[in-house]
Amino acid sequence: MSTPDITRPDPAPTGRVLRHKLIDRIYHWLMALSVLILMATAFLPILGWKFEWLDLHWITGVVLTLAVLFHIIRAVCWQDIWAMFLGGQDLRDITGGGKPGKYTPAQKLYHLGVSLLILAAIGTGLLMLLKIDTPWWRRDPYWFSDTQWGVIYAIHGFGAMALITMVMIHIYFALRPDEWRLTRSMFRGWMTSKEYLDHHDPKRWKAKEDA
Repeated sequence: MSTPDITRPDPAPTGRVLRHKLIDRIYHWLMALSVLILMATAFLPILGWKFEWLDLHWITGVVLTLAVLFHIIRAVCWQDIWAMFLGGQDLRDITGGGKPGKYTPAQKLYHLGVSLLILAAIGTGLLMLLKIDTPWWRRDPYWFSDTQWGVIYAIHGFGAMALITMVMIHIYFALRPDEWRLTRSMFRGWMTSKEYLDHHDPKRWKAKEDA
């Protein structure tokens, strides 16, 4: 049986194309849950909600660190890591209105911003683990001077505050009706062949059919 050619318009498209594999969807929701827990445990106590937040905060931070490390290794070794980097064609899309590949220039810029903020929060958060007792080591806050600790805390706090804005932006666009195909694909993994042809250039993103 021949494989349908989803790069050509279908007068009555019923097929589906794969946008996100299951493992990538699991990573996305694990990261989302981790970020929400980290923000809740960081800011709710400041707003007056009293609960034992410290252990939940640092354990979730370690989980997020491992998830991001997994994502980086997977992107470098098994995925097209360059698909998320802005290139000359993306700039031409912005000015000329062409169809993007798998990701739009706005999505790539958003991914870059979130990546930098999360890496900054993770890096400083791992350093801050030196100031608490864990099952694996005893606290030792004398690795850095007070001034150095102040810089670490400032970077961590800025990253956390900026991530609140980025999460709000992400939720806003995820709930927009004209972006629902992308939200659905993060739950189910697929988009219709019509959505694929309407919004993407098959020459720049050679999508596979969803099994």
